[in-house]
Amino acid sequence: MRILYCGDVVGRAGRDVITMALPRLRASHRLDVVVVNGENAAGGFGLTPSICDDFFEAGADLVTTGNHVFDQRDIIGHINKETRLIRPLNMSEGTPGRGTGEVTMPDGRKLIVIQLMGRLFMGAYDDPFRALDLELSKHRLGQTVHAIMVDIHAEATSEKLAIGHSADGRVSLVAGTHTHVPTADAQILSGGTAYITDVGMTGDYDSVIGMEKTASMQRLRSHIPGPRMTPALGEATLCAVLVETDDRTGLALSIQPLKFFGRLGTDRIGEEE
Repeated sequence: MRILYCGDVVGRAGRDVITMALPRLRASHRLDVVVVNGENAAGGFGLTPSICDDFFEAGADLVTTGNHVFDQRDIIGHINKETRLIRPLNMSEGTPGRGTGEVTMPDGRKLIVIQLMGRLFMGAYDDPFRALDLELSKHRLGQTVHAIMVDIHAEATSEKLAIGHSADGRVSLVAGTHTHVPTADAQILSGGTAYITDVGMTGDYDSVIGMEKTASMQRLRSHIPGPRMTPALGEATLCAVLVETDDRTGLALSIQPLKFFGRLGTDRIGEEE
């Protein structure tokens, strides 16, 4: 199975590059599944039902979120109805939505996507390790499902790594999101699970983690509230990770970070590029 996971989409610049690139990426990279983190797609804070629809129309099979999932209030009712949209699994009991999604391909192969929230520097969430163990008890990699992907949305690299090692051999991929900076540690762990600490964002990198520079710097230099934070609107880089798995075992065969367009772009979609 060839799985592409696109990092946190930030604002209009991120949305535009996703909707433009996904149809071409699906064809040129022979993708079976595309998962997109839409955490910051609506003005940098959350996402809306119409943005979700745009991602699905462009070729996304499932959308993950994070700590900003409910920043846009019209998503609250939508997330209960839209099974292709998930929020972190370890939110408090009774929170709208679900923390696990499923993608079934036309040939019957099945991918399970689990999203977790870190707790270090992130707030009061339930134990992500316990939540993961409970969810994985429902599935058997290479038996009941062909692949399992875990998005750990967290601030601390140590917590992401700990989740990766905890899940090693039980899932196909553990990919970190939230910090918006792509890390250089893509690897296959000893048990066969692909891992990367942060996929990076899909947005304008002439910014402070996707937000306009001037307002960001002012807020960090002063105790006085500055101007409203807004996403940077320059050319975006689409940061993603491509993982290929063995359909018999569900374990990873390869992991490849990808960066298309913009300041960080080093990869090409196809020969026409």
